[in-house]
Amino acid sequence: MERRPRGLVARASLAAALFAVAIVPGWTLGELAERATGWPALDWLITCGWSGLAVAGFAPWASYRARDGLTGAVPLYGWYLAGVLSWRVALLPYRDWEPRRDELWRARWLTGDLVGHWRADQVTSGRAPAVSRRTR
Repeated sequence: MERRPRGLVARASLAAALFAVAIVPGWTLGELAERATGWPALDWLITCGWSGLAVAGFAPWASYRARDGLTGAVPLYGWYLAGVLSWRVALLPYRDWEPRRDELWRARWLTGDLVGHWRADQVTSGRAPAVSRRTR
């Protein structure tokens, strides 16, 4: 019998709520704008723009770049991407995707009960990470 992380149902509910927050306001604002102006294209523009903003907001938490918000503005693909990012953000303590190259300096491979998962915490100390400087 395979062990599942505790609270999987709660995490799935959180993912659904994050997706709803990421998508539904854009649909609502777009529909209201279309009713007010009579322009169906304005509905798509607002809906896709909102989706792009949501993707750009979730992206850094889920190992995507903020500039991926541009792809989040693509109709239909942006909703898919918002769903993937919502699921990843909801499952952050059980992160099973590999970190990007620029995240490797703060990533740890977990062992024990959480083998197969990654932990990529923010810097916890008040000091900035060591950076090499070029001197003359």
